[in-house]
Amino acid sequence: RFLRGLRRHLDSLDSLDNGPHELTVVANTGDDITLFGLRVSPDVDTLLYTLGGGIHEQQGWGRADETFAVQQELAAYGVEPQWFGLGDRDMGTHIARSMWLAQGATPSQVTERLAARWGLPGQGVRLLPMTDDLVETHVVVDEGDSERAVHFQEWWIRMQAKVPARRFVVAGMDRAAAAPGVLDAIRSADLVILPPSNPVVSIGIILLVPGVREALRGTEAPVVGVSPIVAGGPVRGHADACLAALDVEVSPAGVASLYADFL
Repeated sequence: RFLRGLRRHLDSLDSLDNGPHELTVVANTGDDITLFGLRVSPDVDTLLYTLGGGIHEQQGWGRADETFAVQQELAAYGVEPQWFGLGDRDMGTHIARSMWLAQGATPSQVTERLAARWGLPGQGVRLLPMTDDLVETHVVVDEGDSERAVHFQEWWIRMQAKVPARRFVVAGMDRAAAAPGVLDAIRSADLVILPPSNPVVSIGIILLVPGVREALRGTEAPVVGVSPIVAGGPVRGHADACLAALDVEVSPAGVASLYADFL
């Protein structure tokens, strides 16, 4: 939604100075997960649906006018997990992504095809995954006298982030590289904005991609962070639980301190 507002603002500037202004969005793919044999990229898809006009506005995720016949049938067969809701229209995106990946397309190429379907190029929006490599964010939690790691989505959705996180681990990040265009977009930007997304498991994960922090330090553009914490709480989601896991104060000052440590 922040990006949708930013795009509208840039459109208003276009009429004043004969633009156009291009908006490049680097999406977190650390939330990605495989469900029912399909590769799901929640952050990428939410960006596609929101900017493309297909989002469920009240939820802020998923498709508008969605039905769940396929997942209900899977539940009837006893297929798990059922805590992550995939609607029928949403399934189409995941089937297309999984099919193209199996055919050898990279996540960047797949995202470009999906973005074309949602009309993002026509809006002057270029959507890039942060990496083409397989990375997944896991959350380490206590289990009795020991610890165990669960996928971020399970902690976020099934557990509702109510089980305290000991730490976050991004599997595969040590072998990852920034996707094509990501570093160049940062270096050549007129303005870099860290939007009010989760500072730990969204923005923070992107900043862990090799080369991204160096590009941010080296760009001549102003780098501006917009706090996701307002009046002592997150704008939405469980950012407070993520900050608490890092012993970071749940405040704009705490977020600014975290970004300073990252950079």
